Amino acid sequence: MFSIWISRVITSFQMRAARALLGIDQKTLAELAGVSLPTIQRMEASVGTVRGVIESLTRVVDALNRAGVELIGEHARSEDGGRGVRLKEPGPPRRI
Repeated sequence: MFSIWISRVITSFQMRAARALLGIDQKTLAELAGVSLPTIQRMEASVGTVRGVIESLTRVVDALNRAGVELIGEHARSEDGGRGVRLKEPGPPRRI
């Protein structure tokens, strides 16, 4: 059970980046996941790890997966092909 939960953790940064990779807006993600637009807005407004009802979070992660986005957890390897983006260090983007 714990490993399933760990695989479902997503940050607000990953969520916004996943939408950008797919070229979809918050409304479309809400429709794909079967959750409300305010739910997506609240999730993306989280700082760091997305907070919300586990069922809603699972629906969003599953919808992104079905749409073709692989969410890579911290310190996880991505063995399969495909292009991707990963921050070198977790946290909000830094201004240079």
